[in-house]
Amino acid sequence: MRTEAGGGTAPWRGLYAITPDWNDSRRLLDATDAILSAGCRTLQYRNKTASPCHRQEQAVALRGLTRRHGARLIINDDLDLALFCDADGVHLGEDDGALAAARTRLDQAGPGKLLGASCYQSLDLARTAARAGADYIAFGSFFPSPTKPQARRADPALLAAARAETGLPVCAIGGITPDNAGELVAAGADLLAVISALYEAPDPGRAARQFTILFEDRP
Repeated sequence: MRTEAGGGTAPWRGLYAITPDWNDSRRLLDATDAILSAGCRTLQYRNKTASPCHRQEQAVALRGLTRRHGARLIINDDLDLALFCDADGVHLGEDDGALAAARTRLDQAGPGKLLGASCYQSLDLARTAARAGADYIAFGSFFPSPTKPQARRADPALLAAARAETGLPVCAIGGITPDNAGELVAAGADLLAVISALYEAPDPGRAARQFTILFEDRP
């Protein structure tokens, strides 16, 4: 299991910010800068609406921003884009390609590249991801999600069970807000993946801080 990326020393826990489908790059970068300034050290770039060229431009800009803040950049569902912008890793869902093949390509690209895997509500998927070389596993949705309103729901008990069985950091996603995040941290979440409660907040930096303080007393 890799606990560092890109030569960084950020702990592999805490707030895991995921970008929204914003094509306004200035707005995206300003909000992300505020989130990273508030202590977030893991960012996933996810944009399902932008053109391939625009996605490349945004990913490269975010790569520069994360480097300035000492944060990781993970690319959602696009290994080629992750390699293009020299991201710290890629996150794949169950329909986004073989994890083992992605692991091989990441290792060929250089040391310390990270592979994340969506496991939804399944310990079996978590076991498969661990065998394929995943560095962390994600479960959800734990609450109704404005990004994926039809997403399947997960039981918080999965978090501790998956970590105990695989030894990997576990990420919780889906409808997470400052009001409900604490119960997921208490249930064993190492990472809290958040989109709307950060990027749609009046003050993204302040919202990020509400999440990061949940991890300050954890070892």
